[in-house]
Amino acid sequence: MIHDAISDGLKKLGIDCDYIELEIPKFEALGDISTPVAMSLAKTLKKSPKKIAEDIITAIGSHDEFESIEIAGPGFINFRFSQKYLGEQLKRLYTEKEKFLRPTVSDGLRVQIEFVSANPTGPLHLGHGRGAALGASLYNLLSRAGYIVEREFYVNDAGRQVRLLGESVYAQYQKLHGKDYPVPEDGYQGEYASEIAQEIIDTNGWQFIDKSYKEAAEFFIDFSYKKMLLNIKSDLEIFGVTFDTWQSERELYNNGTIKQTLVDLKKMDLIYVEEGATWFRSQKFGDEKDRVIIKADGLYTYFLPDIAYHRKKADKGFDILIDIWGADHHGYIPRMNAVLEALGHKGKLKVILVQMVSLLKDGVPFQMSKRAGNFVTLSEVYDEIGVDTTRFMFLTRRSDSQLEFDLATAKKESSENPVYYIQYAYARINSILKKAGVGAYCNTPLQDINTAILNEPEEQSLIKKLITYPLVFETAARLFEPHRITFYLQELAGLFHPFYNKHRVIVEDRALSQARLLLIECVKIVLEEGLSVLGISAPDRM
Repeated sequence: MIHDAISDGLKKLGIDCDYIELEIPKFEALGDISTPVAMSLAKTLKKSPKKIAEDIITAIGSHDEFESIEIAGPGFINFRFSQKYLGEQLKRLYTEKEKFLRPTVSDGLRVQIEFVSANPTGPLHLGHGRGAALGASLYNLLSRAGYIVEREFYVNDAGRQVRLLGESVYAQYQKLHGKDYPVPEDGYQGEYASEIAQEIIDTNGWQFIDKSYKEAAEFFIDFSYKKMLLNIKSDLEIFGVTFDTWQSERELYNNGTIKQTLVDLKKMDLIYVEEGATWFRSQKFGDEKDRVIIKADGLYTYFLPDIAYHRKKADKGFDILIDIWGADHHGYIPRMNAVLEALGHKGKLKVILVQMVSLLKDGVPFQMSKRAGNFVTLSEVYDEIGVDTTRFMFLTRRSDSQLEFDLATAKKESSENPVYYIQYAYARINSILKKAGVGAYCNTPLQDINTAILNEPEEQSLIKKLITYPLVFETAARLFEPHRITFYLQELAGLFHPFYNKHRVIVEDRALSQARLLLIECVKIVLEEGLSVLGISAPDRM
């Protein structure tokens, strides 16, 4: 509604604006919704933001939806909703539900989200878990906003790391027979390597005990990485994360994709040879320097299969390619942007960086995993505090900011545990609605419910928070930031519990009971919707 009012006002001034930024002010005194549009137009219109704001307000004119429209600060336009509008929107939320809560951001743009993509050389760690929670939630968010979305896991099943895993397992295989074979430098020391070796013994016996690693390498590499990949898939499924496609790096080698990419890069004059090495002309497309794709000894660098992989993704017709990477890969972004620009796909790549997670237990750093060797595994954490809590905690901060949480706090059944606080609000509402009997409004037609009597401060705050969910949803979808839904749900639960503690829902005044039942049912609808975006359950009781 506000977007339409501003858009109509701007059109009267001869200005077309497809997207108008809206914000929820931090302080209630500044209104219910605010827009900085006047400031963003100042340079174009060559006027002061305040003058532009005045012109916009005049063009908007009077609307029943607004109690007031005011200018604040350097040129913000602040809107305050009317009581009538709040009541109408509350009823609309209840009747339209998904249509109300899921505004269309894209009309069918195709998006691929590639996330997790862990090397199949060990268990998933917390960084993978945070990326998994982010990618899965982003998929839910964008799908509901009108995008056509594919989820892909890129399997790094070629190269040095899987070879190291194979030799590490071979070393454990020899050790279990009493033979001494050193784990390779930079090899895998975790107990899982020994577990895989034992599984090989259980299924294949000692047939490799007298074979050199060179003779047995293909079997050990193949068996070991496939076993780890099965474990990764299992951990992700328990965590509620699935994929539409699994792209193997080996496949890119075996089906000639990488070779053909090399041929095509040469035809396009995007590579050259210098000092025996082959270089990609990435500096020409904004990178700080050209990059080696084939070393002087003839071995491919990681960059060449990455070029082939991203080219294949772009050629599949996606409008946006989202890669979710660990923060330590930030330096890789310019070269991948250069690749896509060189191949005719400029601007398609969006990289979201994920910082690592620090764990505490009663304020003390959580001990390293013996099984993994040198890190805490994702499964250890969700076994300790549950999948819902783990997913929620991963989404309580921007993905590119440091995250630290205490396992003891995450297990508490109190307001200190944010996911419990939200789920408890949902369960409380279910209990009240069940007590109210069949039909939340005692069979009263919705149009006959008088929402104007919901004038207590706690009621007004809840209604205003509820009807701003579509704005939060739209902003989260446009910016690819599902953590905004997490923040919103915490704030909504933070408004519901004080309302619940101060006001009875079912009272002697039938009209007030009906209005409050409508209000809490709308809270339930929004809580369930938001939790489902995050991939978190909404329990009927706790």
